Amino acid sequence: MANKEKAKDLVNLSRAELLEKEKSLKEELFKLNLARYSGRVEKPHMFSLVKRDIARVQTLLNLKKER
Repeated sequence: MANKEKAKDLVNLSRAELLEKEKSLKEELFKLNLARYSGRVEKPHMFSLVKRDIARVQTLLNLKKER
C-alpha cells in the first residue's frame, strides 16, 4: 500500500471488504518483517503506516460488529 488509507474512505466498505483489506495489510506487514530480518529494508517508515492501517480496519470492524 503506497499511501495510507483514510478512515472516512474505509467506512463505506462492507465487512467482507474490510476483512480482505485487513488480510492484505497483514501480508504486507509480514513481507516487511521478512525484509527486516534479512537486513534489507528500503522503507522502514512503512512499518508504522501499515500497522496504523491495520488498526483502522480493525476499529471499523469492531464498530460494525457492535451495530
